[in-house]
Amino acid sequence: MSAPRSILREQLVRSSARRGIRLALGLLVCSLALFAGPIRLPAVTTPGRHFNEPDTVFLEDLQHRAFRFFSEHTDQASGLTRDRAPADGQNSEAPASVAATGFALTAWCIADMHGWLPPGEARRRVLRTLDFVMERVPSEHGWLYHFVDAQSGRRMWHCEASTIDTALFLQGALTAREYLADPTVSARVDALYARIDWRWAMNGGKTLSHGWRPETGFLAPRWDSYAEMLGLYLLGIGAPGQTGLPAAAWQAWKRGPVVSYAGHTFIQCAPLFTHQYTQAWFDFRGLRDGEIDYWQNSVDATLAQREWCARHAGDFPGWSRELWGLTACDGPHGYTVQGGPFGAADRVDGTLAPCAPGGSLPFAPEECLAALQRMRALDHGQLWTRYGFVDAFNPLTGWASHDVIGIDVGIMLVMAENLRTGRVWRSFMRAPEVQRGLRLAGFTPARPALGANKALAMIP
Repeated sequence: MSAPRSILREQLVRSSARRGIRLALGLLVCSLALFAGPIRLPAVTTPGRHFNEPDTVFLEDLQHRAFRFFSEHTDQASGLTRDRAPADGQNSEAPASVAATGFALTAWCIADMHGWLPPGEARRRVLRTLDFVMERVPSEHGWLYHFVDAQSGRRMWHCEASTIDTALFLQGALTAREYLADPTVSARVDALYARIDWRWAMNGGKTLSHGWRPETGFLAPRWDSYAEMLGLYLLGIGAPGQTGLPAAAWQAWKRGPVVSYAGHTFIQCAPLFTHQYTQAWFDFRGLRDGEIDYWQNSVDATLAQREWCARHAGDFPGWSRELWGLTACDGPHGYTVQGGPFGAADRVDGTLAPCAPGGSLPFAPEECLAALQRMRALDHGQLWTRYGFVDAFNPLTGWASHDVIGIDVGIMLVMAENLRTGRVWRSFMRAPEVQRGLRLAGFTPARPALGANKALAMIP
């Protein structure tokens, strides 16, 4: 079973500090001007790009297998999705993950888009989850516990009421609200959103805590440096009521360290999931908050890691520009955080995670598709299973995980849909709270630089 990522993040931060990797970087000044109406993106896409037939068939199969995981490992009574499951389809004994359940709420919408569910079934599944979470799943000041029993909803493993995992759940709920446009769904999502006390989770500081435990109080780590928490802050700043985050909270976390590798300069956070999770829902294409283009930052982080893996093929035979991918995932000795370049490179043991390129599909479509297709071609019955790829594998030793993990399956499902149609982005970005959060944080449309990345021309 996977350890809570908040604990692994804390270990990673401490380790990075000991190695002296973090560079001092002053906070960037963001514009906080308010303007009426939704943020309008500049014309940065070129319509009419089509995938070739093998890529289309592969992506459709990848997505449908991912949907199958959520359908088979979401409890039929509670609507809660298990954290992980055996890749061969056997029953899972894992608890439910609040974050995986957020991905499931988005998965039902994607399934409805593709006709994988009968009419009305997506709405039924969404309401089942929302009702159960509202009535049966414990929370603290509106914040949900990281892991809960899939049937009863009770807290598991003495885990924390998690700020980031609640945000991932909420992003899925907002997607369902905007996509379904159903009054009952909207009322449930609005109630869940409104009950969150964002300022309480700041615990007297300028940034949000990772979470809170009833036995010990607030966790020491804070969301005070660039990671996967951008959506958490934007949802808090855009929140309804009087307990939302102040707009100044967006300026309170550090944009650093900034590093350069193989011609790519970006804000460093070693595992790729940190560059992916916010943008599974938030469409940052053509937007900036002052000087930062977070879309391009994720493009550069993805391509830099690809190149870093290729340059370490001597250490890990089999790695190449077509076979790469480091993030938080299963490993031969348990759940671990890997990344590169820099940051978590000392943890690398040759294990690759398909969700690393899979979760970056919109950022570097050709490069990520090539990696996934190469991984698929390596399969001899171990890697490609009922739910798509296993969570991780080592091409040198032959080790492969026996499980899939909900959030890793989920990021591939959602990012593949964004690459193919952009419909998750379009649904989520309609939310008034999302638009308000972006405005108050200082996001404004900005024309892409001359020769802007080719990924933009491949996405609807």
